[in-house]
Amino acid sequence: MAGLRLGPLLRYVDWETGSTATVWVEASRPCTVEVRCADGAAGTAPTFSVAGHHYALVVVDGLTPGSTTAYEVLIGSRRVWPPEDSRLPPSTITTPLAPGATPTVERAAGDDASSAADGRATDGPADGRAPRGPADQVGSGSPDAPSGVRVSFGSCRWAAAPGDGNDPVGPDALVTLATRLAADPAAERPDVLLLLGDQVYADETSVATRRRLAARRDLDEPPGTEIADYEEYTYLYDESWRDPEVRWLLSTIPSCAVFDDHDVIDDWNTSAAWQRDLRATPWWHERIVSGLMSYWVYQHLGNLSPAELDADPVYAAVRAAPDGTEVLRRFAAEADAEPTRTRWSYRRVFGRVRLVMVDTRAARVLAEDRRAMLDPQEAAWVRSAVLDDPSSYDHLLIGSSLPWLLPPLIHDVERWNAALCAGVRGSRWARFGEKLRRAADLEHWAALPDSFDRFTELLREAGSGPDAPATVCVLSGDVHHAYITEPHWPKGRRTPGADSTPGPRRDPAAGSGTTSGEAPTARILQLTCSPVHNSVPRSIRAGFRFGWSRTGRRIGRALARHGRTGRSPVEWGREGGPWFGNQLMTLTLRGRNAALTLVQATAGAQGAQLEAVLERSLTPEDEAIFGHSTEC
Repeated sequence: MAGLRLGPLLRYVDWETGSTATVWVEASRPCTVEVRCADGAAGTAPTFSVAGHHYALVVVDGLTPGSTTAYEVLIGSRRVWPPEDSRLPPSTITTPLAPGATPTVERAAGDDASSAADGRATDGPADGRAPRGPADQVGSGSPDAPSGVRVSFGSCRWAAAPGDGNDPVGPDALVTLATRLAADPAAERPDVLLLLGDQVYADETSVATRRRLAARRDLDEPPGTEIADYEEYTYLYDESWRDPEVRWLLSTIPSCAVFDDHDVIDDWNTSAAWQRDLRATPWWHERIVSGLMSYWVYQHLGNLSPAELDADPVYAAVRAAPDGTEVLRRFAAEADAEPTRTRWSYRRVFGRVRLVMVDTRAARVLAEDRRAMLDPQEAAWVRSAVLDDPSSYDHLLIGSSLPWLLPPLIHDVERWNAALCAGVRGSRWARFGEKLRRAADLEHWAALPDSFDRFTELLREAGSGPDAPATVCVLSGDVHHAYITEPHWPKGRRTPGADSTPGPRRDPAAGSGTTSGEAPTARILQLTCSPVHNSVPRSIRAGFRFGWSRTGRRIGRALARHGRTGRSPVEWGREGGPWFGNQLMTLTLRGRNAALTLVQATAGAQGAQLEAVLERSLTPEDEAIFGHSTEC
């Protein structure tokens, strides 16, 4: 008899019609999975098979716009979700309100009387704390609130639960959020959760996972205690998503995801020399192929709309095959060998909010004389996704697992290192630069200076003109702390490789250097939030703090002179932070107003709690509404 192994995960909710969603599940055997909602909406899908595992992505049609409706998952005629003994609220799908429509709230799926009798709530959104501060006063996309969008985001979640109950890195922010939401299902909840990389750690496994690895192979042989193949990747997702509260949270809050390096390996695609070294090992090919296969199954598919799924030839081929393993293996191997054949980046729309999620790992050009964060095809797609039809959105969110703007000293070190590796100071310095690049993880936008400059100019262009949005926010993680920074454009500063020529917009790779255009009218921000659950040594904390200091800036300028790097097209200062801890940021966007909160998971006598560290208005219009900003 088939059962539910993992999931359900609510992934895509259609904000254009409010009537469609997708739900991802893993079953124990081949079967047909049904999602049945209280408002009559439903969907079914047969499972597809990969490496002995069975998955389904169910498209749910006929949802009521502007509603919150409970759902259940069935295999055959047997309900497999929610569990019979669950004390958590029912899983729900919340849809945005269509223009001019009246909001409705549906009762629980299945037997309403039994749901009420066991005390489970059947409607309403949740956020896990009482409404307070600017972000809570701005409405959410829930059916009983003013039109708006709440976007929570973070990265770097090492999900292993401590065996003795004493977590050395502190409470998991995602678990704490889930626990709080489950305890108060009538409170506000995020409309979408953005997972900005390192959802799993293939190179840092837990004690429990190592025991499973040791049961199937010799850990003294490479890759040792790291993940070797697809089956072992499934252990990581089991560990990350099986926690009851997190499982419930992901069944109720739609999520968008993108990978970062630890989803595959630390420093993934740092340089051409790094790639040559890894490809020379006997275990790397299986690791990268399995990493991309598992990412496609567990994360990437749910990022896509039903229309995009219908147009995806790999998805069609995997579903059509009795066993899709070899189809997916070929795809993953080709994606690694020739990245231009695959696009992991994607675009989502949440009312008047546009999200462009950018692949900053697999789409790189690594040849030292052509280094780029994005290959030309990917760069052209990102440019179009950002600039197309600017009048259709009030806020532009760009998801980049790697921060665009770093502490200034770190930025200058990366730019200097890139110049050394390119040979500006000769071959000895180039060899030193490559060693330093790997040892110090110098791999962000600043480490690919031409890409940094072009991306900066793209953001300036997106934030300019009569149809400019109110805000352009780059959402990032990776660096195990949180901060806010805002750039400004010095007048007349030269931007290498950027194009500010009026008229038809050119390809982002075009141009040999121009004077930067006028400063944007939109507020452009780098919002960085990491980790969800991980640690950072005290020495690294001190280094990040020093990176913002005046002395650090002076050192950075000296390195820029030594590397002959020239000046960056923008300057920036710290607007908030750095904050250290397990944390999540939430953007609340309504009309052209925006507000930001940062919460941290802290341990207390009553268990883990979410503590508000920052509540801040981001747009001038908000000051009249909220009149304050708080930081702790």
